Amino acid sequence: MKKGSALGLTAAGVVLTVGLAACGGGSSEGNQAGQTGGDKASAPAAQEAFNAGVDKVFNPSDAKGGTLKFAISEDWDSVDPGDTYYALSWNLVRIYGRSLVTYTPAPGAEGRKLSPDLAESLGESSDGGKTWTYKLRAGVKFEDGTPVTSKDVKYAVLRSMDKETFPNGPTYFNDWLDLPKDFKSVYKTPDVNTDSAIETPDDQTIVFHLKKAYAGFDNFAALPGTIPVPQAKDTGVKYREHVIATGPYKFEKVEAGKQYTLVRNENWDQATDPVRKALPDRYEITLGVNADDLDNRIISGDLHVDLAGSGVQPAALGRVLSDPAMKARVDNPTGARTWYTSIIGDVPPLDNVDCRKAVIYAADRVGLQNAYGGEFAGGEIATGVMPPSIGGWKKLDLYPTGTGDAAKAKEALAACGKPEGFETTMAYRADRPKEKATAESLQQALAKVGIKLTLKGYPTSDYFTLYAGKPEFVKKNGIGLATNGWGADWNDGFGFMSQIVDSRTIRASGNYNLSVKDKEIDGLIDKAMLETDTASRDAIWGQIDQLVMERAYVLPSVWSKSVLVRPQGATNVFVTGAFDMYDYVGMGVQQ
Repeated sequence: MKKGSALGLTAAGVVLTVGLAACGGGSSEGNQAGQTGGDKASAPAAQEAFNAGVDKVFNPSDAKGGTLKFAISEDWDSVDPGDTYYALSWNLVRIYGRSLVTYTPAPGAEGRKLSPDLAESLGESSDGGKTWTYKLRAGVKFEDGTPVTSKDVKYAVLRSMDKETFPNGPTYFNDWLDLPKDFKSVYKTPDVNTDSAIETPDDQTIVFHLKKAYAGFDNFAALPGTIPVPQAKDTGVKYREHVIATGPYKFEKVEAGKQYTLVRNENWDQATDPVRKALPDRYEITLGVNADDLDNRIISGDLHVDLAGSGVQPAALGRVLSDPAMKARVDNPTGARTWYTSIIGDVPPLDNVDCRKAVIYAADRVGLQNAYGGEFAGGEIATGVMPPSIGGWKKLDLYPTGTGDAAKAKEALAACGKPEGFETTMAYRADRPKEKATAESLQQALAKVGIKLTLKGYPTSDYFTLYAGKPEFVKKNGIGLATNGWGADWNDGFGFMSQIVDSRTIRASGNYNLSVKDKEIDGLIDKAMLETDTASRDAIWGQIDQLVMERAYVLPSVWSKSVLVRPQGATNVFVTGAFDMYDYVGMGVQQ
């Protein structure tokens, strides 16, 4: 998943308002962070300390009321659960949508554990792991009071698979469900019987049939694509203008990139929801705030949280870390995320492996680390794509990790027939200072060996659908390099690697695999999925990581760390291992 976003636009700020009325009593089920508290309105603020929100809950409380103020520098891909792949969005969507399964609102590694949400329990498997059955909780309703049924979940999953209408999001259901060959989409072939893939024998039961067994199907059930959608109210690409809520909050007004307004969903029933406590009365999220201004407003207490969740920008870093009082408000988590640059072989001369290697040899790896904030704020210099927390990881030693090796780069250029160097274009997300700094570092380092980069910035909201993730655009515009970053959809080799190294996931647009198109790697992925022994399976993913680096498809920058400034006046503040940012479901406001 596109974990977190170091966004930053200089546009005027716009407000997203989430209005909430008081809600009923809490549930005795679940592991929500609020249950660790019990602080009343008069309770004093918790004692600030470095990493007080990492692996534990800071300022726990069950107190309801108040307004949480979030901000972000630009809109993300979509609020439509079937068309989104940003971690910030998967985190936020849980306040207005309920998937079959969700991540437990708890700090650290506990946050990666799956809990039943719309379903009564985790999935029951049969047929050797090829069939998965879920029973829906009774009494769950849409915001209009209509009961949620299994047919609404089935429709939601099927619509999310239409990658022409909804180019964002993973392709797991497309790749694994046993769909009939004549099914194209819910819009183009609405009358095709899809029971071979998903059955709904009654209103509370949904059964998924896979082409091949997968023991981890609950990870699929946790995808936002399983959040129910009523077919009668589906408006295709316009559904994002009014997503029909099943969570505690519903949309009242939607102005993409400008303003969203949500109010309490009066048809949400706490008794049906073991996950959420819905503590705040309101959420206000400001869009279009310059990234540096956003940091300053969080530091001052004018805002609670940067919705992007990837940490402060370099401009604020020194101030935050040098002031003991400010550092006491810092959380510094390490995530299952890698920031990297794709080296795209569709654009000559990067179709030659030695030209790709020249880029990696010439890169100033320390400069790339500094672009993301240095070792403390950016992370360790990455030697491969997979981060150390993923099973099968091994530290590779294929390329220099210092300031570059010009001699090796020139040898590689000679081997690929470009001894004097070459020119290509590098794409980055224009509203992200860290990605711009990455591009500028590479431009300077590669120029020393004759590789000239023309830098082109593109908007985050369409980066993967219209620009770097659209092969036709990439080829037409000669984009040889593109900044990128990836975090695990869940923490194993498949959950981290499959969407970014399997060439069979590549489509007309909305791609996250920008550069790895290798049949041998595809074959190893298939081999890994057939391997039942965990250690052997992990080893195959490690082998895949090594091949990606040997064939120079990716230039990794860092295995991610971030400097998060803990919000003043917020309760139940903790970093969740599911998204490596603050958990937005459990958070409340100090009363």
